[in-house]
Amino acid sequence: MDAFIGTINAKTDVKGRVFVPASFRKILQSSGEAHLVLRKDVYQDCLILYPEKVWKEELNRLRARLNEWDEEEQHLFRQFSWLVESLDLDSNGRILIPKKYLQMARISNAICFVGMNTTIELWNPDQLAESMLSAEDLKSRVKKLLSSKPANEKPDKL
Repeated sequence: MDAFIGTINAKTDVKGRVFVPASFRKILQSSGEAHLVLRKDVYQDCLILYPEKVWKEELNRLRARLNEWDEEEQHLFRQFSWLVESLDLDSNGRILIPKKYLQMARISNAICFVGMNTTIELWNPDQLAESMLSAEDLKSRVKKLLSSKPANEKPDKL
């Protein structure tokens, strides 16, 4: 599957329908993804739109790391996976976002689609702007991250 990239502003209608940006629809169509899964993000006040295949992979990856006989881990899995909605693109390329999700993400009319490689984030544009790092902070964090070697990388030969 090609990566979802870019940021695109849109508007929801009074029913909560919104056109999925054409560039994102093309990626979904070319990969045969007709069904989407929507959930509230764990960390931010935004929504995440998963192609169904990506959602299943994420759920399986989480499940594989959890002990199904551990009560706390079972509760974690339940809470991660319980508040989701299955969505389909209509014939016009729109999705219907249930009101409770729009409220959770503080989205009223304006909505911002953010491509995040295999998923799409849906944001209130003001909330998105507030969540951004300053240019200096971004620069220092990227530099720190890219200048350190991954744990699984072999050290350079002497």
